[in-house]
Amino acid sequence: MTESVKHILRLTIWALLALAFAPAYAESIWSDPLRSANEVSNTPASAAVTGNTSCGFSAQLPSPLTLLDAVERALCRNPQTRQAWANVKVQAAAVGVNRAAYLPSLTAGGSWSKADNRTTYPDYPAANSSLKTHSSNLNLNLSWVLYDFGLRTANLENARQLLNAANATQDDTLQTVFFNAVQSFYQAQAAQAMLTATVDAEQAAQHSFKASEAKYVAGAGTLADKLQAQTSYAQASLKRAQAAGDLQSALGNLAIAMGWRPDTPLILANLDQQASDAPLLQQAVNDLITDAVQTHPKILAARAQWKSAQAQIDAARADGRPTLSLFATGNRSDSPINQVSSKQTISSRSIGLQVNVTLFDGFSRKYKVRGALAQAEAKQADLANVEQQVMLEVWKSDQALRTETENLNTTDILLRSAKQSFEVAQGRYKAGVGTILELLKAQSDLASAQQQRILALSNWQTARLRLAASLGRLRVDGI
Repeated sequence: MTESVKHILRLTIWALLALAFAPAYAESIWSDPLRSANEVSNTPASAAVTGNTSCGFSAQLPSPLTLLDAVERALCRNPQTRQAWANVKVQAAAVGVNRAAYLPSLTAGGSWSKADNRTTYPDYPAANSSLKTHSSNLNLNLSWVLYDFGLRTANLENARQLLNAANATQDDTLQTVFFNAVQSFYQAQAAQAMLTATVDAEQAAQHSFKASEAKYVAGAGTLADKLQAQTSYAQASLKRAQAAGDLQSALGNLAIAMGWRPDTPLILANLDQQASDAPLLQQAVNDLITDAVQTHPKILAARAQWKSAQAQIDAARADGRPTLSLFATGNRSDSPINQVSSKQTISSRSIGLQVNVTLFDGFSRKYKVRGALAQAEAKQADLANVEQQVMLEVWKSDQALRTETENLNTTDILLRSAKQSFEVAQGRYKAGVGTILELLKAQSDLASAQQQRILALSNWQTARLRLAASLGRLRVDGI
């Protein structure tokens, strides 16, 4: 084995040992030497939305589960957020690839061979000969593009804008998952409150039935009154059973939104019976629309896609233009000559400049430019379309919140009136001056008012955060 081959083997062994025992910080430096992943969040949940990048949750779900608990787990565990996060990392790697185009490339190669040559002469054995040889070859090549009329700049700008678009798309995905978790949580809370309301309605119907039955047994009531009360009681029981099923379905939807199995047992906090403030209602809708056009993640993503298409136009125009490169090569070969001279060594080195000029490409570059221009035109139209969609969503969400706020105030009055009416009807029936129909109607009105109040509270909370989502302003600290 020649000395050069031994030297290569020694270097290989030292390199493997260095990789095996290198400290962690060195590994982190070399994992991203061009710093292309600086704009990638550490977890699927961006700190801009959550304020917390750890995503370190215990396996045990909190009891009771709050809206904040549900949202944080959804942002970290939902498959959509993990997919968007992976897409950002893909685009960050593409930025690294295009930054690497500015650096020189260095390649090394080597070979070592062993040969055993035998020559025999059957008619003249004395002339037989044999030769055992070893030969080796080492080469080193350097290539560095010095100037390319802006091709690398355009490609890097394209990659940067695609990274911006991926980050904006990740933010939009987080907003979507955030709102879906909010909606699922409030629906589950409403279903839980609805079950409680139907249980109360069932108990009230049971009391009315027992009162009518007692009157009938005492001879002070009619069979028709008893049967009507019994029918009302049975209907209340059916609604309670239906509400129990709706609650389990809503809990399953919430568990899936959080990235858990649908059969995960969940205990929710009770629905807040008092509405909080809605500061977004204090802003004029035209101001909200103006803010959304400037900051909404969907618009930012579409705008970055448009800028990326513009960079592709520059890249298409620069492609095919002359390139100026620096090259350097080094080569050393050891090879045997014959039995007299053991080997000959040839060393060569060269350095120079190389110019590549495309003389004719069949007009492909011209059509690439035309295609890039059309693509940019399509992305610009897509941006305008997204802006219109966002503006319409802000307008509709604002109107929906105002409507739900009015409904909230109305159901509050309705519930208070229904409670008073039921208490009066119940007292009149027990005193013998009211009819069973009057009592059952007041009882039905109270149950309906309770359900409408629950739906109004849930819809108002959802509409409040829907408006924030349409603006791209959903944040954990704003719940």
